[in-house]
Amino acid sequence: MPAHRSKSEKIDAGKQLRRDPYEVLDVTRNSTDQEIKAAYRKMALKYHPDKNANDPKAAEMFKEITFSYNILSDPDKRRQYDTAGFEAVEAEGQELELDLSNLGAVNTMFAALFSKLGVPIKTTVSATVLEDALNGMVTVRPLPLGQQVVKKVEKQCAHFYSVTLTEEEAQNGFVCRVQSSDKSKFKLLYFDQEEGGGLNLALQEDSAKAGKVTSAGMYFLGFPVYRLDQTVNSMAAAKDPDSAFFKRLDGFQPCEITELKAGTHVFAIYGDNFFKSVSYTIEALCADPFAEEKENLRAVEAQILTKRVELSKFETEYREVLSQFTEMTSRYAQEMQAIDDLLKRRNEIHAAYSNVPPIKRSKSKNRGLSKESKDDGQVNDKKPVRERSKKKKWYNIHLKVDKNKPC
Repeated sequence: MPAHRSKSEKIDAGKQLRRDPYEVLDVTRNSTDQEIKAAYRKMALKYHPDKNANDPKAAEMFKEITFSYNILSDPDKRRQYDTAGFEAVEAEGQELELDLSNLGAVNTMFAALFSKLGVPIKTTVSATVLEDALNGMVTVRPLPLGQQVVKKVEKQCAHFYSVTLTEEEAQNGFVCRVQSSDKSKFKLLYFDQEEGGGLNLALQEDSAKAGKVTSAGMYFLGFPVYRLDQTVNSMAAAKDPDSAFFKRLDGFQPCEITELKAGTHVFAIYGDNFFKSVSYTIEALCADPFAEEKENLRAVEAQILTKRVELSKFETEYREVLSQFTEMTSRYAQEMQAIDDLLKRRNEIHAAYSNVPPIKRSKSKNRGLSKESKDDGQVNDKKPVRERSKKKKWYNIHLKVDKNKPC
């Protein structure tokens, strides 16, 4: 009879069966983030559960693709894996992106509840939308520069827009930004155009709260521009508030595309709400009138990068001081308790000197005292009687009677 394997042995066996993430996504170790993302989306579309409903092998392949991409898409996890393999990567901490269009009503309700409670939930663009775009089966509306368009898109659906740039406009830089006045969740997408006319998702920016609206923007200014992934900080905050502070800038990563060439470019607004549609305003702007803002943005982002390095050093110093503080606090409590115990013992010794022990008396003396007390009691009882006999009543008048005289 074969022996049963323990849980740890099963986990170790599972780890040995894992394939190299680079092999899974069919990329090399020198591949750029953009190449890795493109490979992931291509394979995710091929093995997505929506297209392979009754194929368990495709479902397992989709999980493996997602797991591999979660490692290679994160700079820190990718560096850890390249250095020490799977052992350096916490498999339990991997984030999965949810396709809300594939969850169903009940699961969507639970996801919405957790999101309302503050649990960070990453969502992905519906596989149906991406497949229609890749096959060239979407409607693309023109978006003139400097003109706002106000629309409403249904949940897990997308509106596509095309922007045409001249050589001068492309050289000066370009900005596409979207706002939602009802604070809806949405994604701003940018697509590369394939030779066959299809559209392949290249960039994605999730909306974030900015005052009384939610907004998202893409900036193609001819120099490296950075984006801030808030999910990284949200996950850290759920585990440790201190880590949330020190990891606040970990999601500050460079955008894959820094400039656009002259020609037509396609953007899309994807409705990312759980249940309702998204009202939005989209606007495409040439960056030429915003020369001062461009320089200010470049300077501020350079300062943020410097601050991120300083924060990493400060965390090391903070952890050391915190460890010392914890040790000193523990010692403080111990010393306080020791002093209290010593003072208590001292008071007990002082009390032993100042308290007089009770006097012990013999039984015979006690008996003599009791007899004396009894006699005294009897005397005291008799005295009032004698006093009462001597006293005269008011009617006890002494009369002298002369017997010789007749009455």
